[in-house]
Amino acid sequence: MPDVRVGAAAHAKGIVRQPTTLAMFAVLPPFVVFVYGAAMASFPDVAFLDGSASAYGRIGGALFATAFLSGLVGLFGTVSAARADRYLSFAGFSPVVLFASRVLVGVGVAAVAAAVSLGAVAAAGTDVASFPRSYAVLVLAGVLYGLVGVVVGALVPRELEGSLVLVFLADMDSFLSGDVLQVNSDLVTLLPLHYPHALFTAAVREGTLTGEPVGPAMAYFGIAGVAAGVAYAAATGRGWSL
Repeated sequence: MPDVRVGAAAHAKGIVRQPTTLAMFAVLPPFVVFVYGAAMASFPDVAFLDGSASAYGRIGGALFATAFLSGLVGLFGTVSAARADRYLSFAGFSPVVLFASRVLVGVGVAAVAAAVSLGAVAAAGTDVASFPRSYAVLVLAGVLYGLVGVVVGALVPRELEGSLVLVFLADMDSFLSGDVLQVNSDLVTLLPLHYPHALFTAAVREGTLTGEPVGPAMAYFGIAGVAAGVAYAAATGRGWSL
């Protein structure tokens, strides 16, 4: 645990020392929530019987902002620090500890992004039935996409190309997971945000988290964790060992 804390602190300092990253965390979520809400306001509210179209758009915007920012940090951490982590593992640091420290930082990033995004939703005028439950789901979505970012970083080990892949994936995921368009395909249920979107919508509107999406969402989280671990090991060129 001391090694994990030291590694996480080092990774976190690398993020905090980048003004551009901090500016994105402060500006991107409110901007996305506003734009998504304004865009969906052009739809008639009758199409969204459980709430207004603009509120529906803000929910999707909060999920996208949280997921994209968390995924971006996971991506950059894998691409830019893979060589450094490889050297550290050769020097005797456990790959498990190094990966755990990055996951811990990812949780912190998701927590910050979720707080700003949920605050933007409330500030935009959307009534949030349960802030704790809504926040918990947003953090889950952020951590999930942080793991997705690790996988993308291993498959596309370039920051520009990987960022383009990630923003396309997160945008399409947020849009299709919201069931704005009735896509006649079971493949939609395989999208990372499909179940978190349903949970977040229920938490914001009804203040509950019960229902069918809970189990699949946690199962997806476990699968993403395993995939990220394998991707990280491949990116650093080291097997798993304590």
